[in-house]
Amino acid sequence: MKTPRGLRCHIGLFGRRNAGKSSLLNALVKQDVSIVSEIAGTTTDPVEKPVELLPIGSVQFIDTAGVDDTGALGQLRIEKTLKTLDRTDLGIIVVPAGEWTEFEESLLTAFCERKTPVVVAFNKSDTRQPDDILKTRLADLKIPALLTTATTGGGVSDLRQAIIRTAPDAFLGEPALVSDLVPPGGLAVLVIPIDKEAPKGRLILPQVQTLRDLLDNDSCALVVKERELRDALAGLNRKPSIVITDSQAFLKVAADTPDSVPMTSFSILFARYKGELSTFVLGAMAIEKLKPGARVLIAESCSHHAIADDIGRVKIPRWLRQFVGGDLDCTVYAGHDFPADLASYSLVVHCGACMTNRREVLRRMELCRSAGVPITNYGIAIAYSLGIFERALRPFPHALDVYKNALRK
Repeated sequence: MKTPRGLRCHIGLFGRRNAGKSSLLNALVKQDVSIVSEIAGTTTDPVEKPVELLPIGSVQFIDTAGVDDTGALGQLRIEKTLKTLDRTDLGIIVVPAGEWTEFEESLLTAFCERKTPVVVAFNKSDTRQPDDILKTRLADLKIPALLTTATTGGGVSDLRQAIIRTAPDAFLGEPALVSDLVPPGGLAVLVIPIDKEAPKGRLILPQVQTLRDLLDNDSCALVVKERELRDALAGLNRKPSIVITDSQAFLKVAADTPDSVPMTSFSILFARYKGELSTFVLGAMAIEKLKPGARVLIAESCSHHAIADDIGRVKIPRWLRQFVGGDLDCTVYAGHDFPADLASYSLVVHCGACMTNRREVLRRMELCRSAGVPITNYGIAIAYSLGIFERALRPFPHALDVYKNALRK
């Protein structure tokens, strides 16, 4: 099984049309991934290719459309390219040597604003050379700049080494998923409902990743459905380190788990793994201030087929409405779609983001912060709405302190 996309280092190639992005990607991965043509605008939608790039490991290369595209359709392509910036862990600006323009300058500015590591590839260097003043400026900014000729493979090895050197350490310093909560030899009980949303013959990704993290930590895991939890706990000869549940089963699991046993949900684990737990906690407190008619944005990072009782489209809006005591205007954005104007929303509720990377979640959190809109996470919002907030946060002392300190203000 491949490493999930959300755990891969996302490396995006950006530049103008016919800068050689597609040729360079093909040379980097040593495969014909992207169509190469002399016709400007050949690449329309972002093309993604998962590869193993040692010693980084699993990476996701993304070839994007030219940022200088024209016309109404070209503008849509540019918008898709710019959206890709928000999930890029490492950017490569591909520019024909000697042709640095306002387009490359805007890309460089966008990467710097996002604090995203970037490498510049001066392509087609067999026929031209970059400006010395520009090379000095990039050096002063500590931005690696390489000469490449994608069609012959010239400089590609050097570019690959620059990517390895520039890749972010541990992808923005990701926190542990669960291994810091369960010591080696310790036991975690995972409550996994098997319902309509559970893929036939498989478990959903957060459950799989939690299991893997426990195994990597030499911890033990007991997997049960919510109906078997009480009997399973009663049959243990030792107290588990933690009980982790699907957020949709929170109330039953909270009732069946002794108060002395820490309990939380997969979604809350992912709230700190893919985002900032404390910010999500403060965002959930905004539920208290919601009024009937308020606009709520439900942000899903995947585009799964919605079922009749879908958690994002049905259950969370229902729990929020019950808490508020009136109707709410809930809007769902799925995949990489996210509104540019957040000002009209009173709250953003984000999924666990198992299908996207941490970079994109942090970028969305920053957009909400800039717009003054609170943002929280599925599991945290559910726990708050159901009145078991402190219980669900108990495994995370810092987040619990943030909540209690906010209550005192």
